[in-house]
Amino acid sequence: MRIITSLIIAIAMLLSTTGCAEKTPHVIAHRGYWDTDGSAQNSIRSIVKADSIDCFGSEFDVWMTADGQLVVYHDDAVNGFVIENSNADDVLSQKLENGENVPTLDRYLEAGKNLGVRLIFELKPHTDRAQESQAITKLLDMVQSKGLADRIDYITFSKEGMLELIERAPAGTPVYYLNGEMTPEELKEAGAAGMDYELDVLKAHPEWIDRCHELGLKVNAWTVNEADDLQWCIYHKLDFITTNDPELLQSLKHQQGLSK
Repeated sequence: MRIITSLIIAIAMLLSTTGCAEKTPHVIAHRGYWDTDGSAQNSIRSIVKADSIDCFGSEFDVWMTADGQLVVYHDDAVNGFVIENSNADDVLSQKLENGENVPTLDRYLEAGKNLGVRLIFELKPHTDRAQESQAITKLLDMVQSKGLADRIDYITFSKEGMLELIERAPAGTPVYYLNGEMTPEELKEAGAAGMDYELDVLKAHPEWIDRCHELGLKVNAWTVNEADDLQWCIYHKLDFITTNDPELLQSLKHQQGLSK
């Protein structure tokens, strides 16, 4: 496996000198940089760690509780509490793997204000569409009040949520779709900034990458962790790569003379 990976890197380095792989993909830490000492997924520590290694972006996941509190957590439930149906006190009292409590969005954004990393904000698809719309109202107000509107990209699996964010966020705010079924033309028509698709989708439709760029859209792949897959993304000129191993991606880029 190491021999194959080394060959892939060597070929990519050769191609980069001939203009075939000149675009540098930005590194996005998936749920922050959590696979490191003292960190945990979607913890305050994870965004601080992502910033400390100069990641371009740090991705995080947001739900709204039954009583209207925005919280940062990936799964729909934490220790048996379904977030959409639970009160904030129950959710926020739960511990992450590093001992932190589940953070509020307010606390998470406050931490992000003091860092340079870009905030990649995933709105989770809520079962109740009205609740999801209320969450959008609250999150847009909070982001605006903290002066962070120009440092955030929104991503979501919810098509309705994507369209509402495009309509209601400040003009020019990047909004990306995650679900994988929309073509570049459909995303352009909807007003999205681009596609943020699972790697397998892009491998099945590599022509979508060039088509997005022709349309002025950007492309991200998730969640890419293996060296050969990361190299595939670099070679195909993706704009962003979301990974659980940001330091591996940075190392691959460095070996090819690409900026961090």
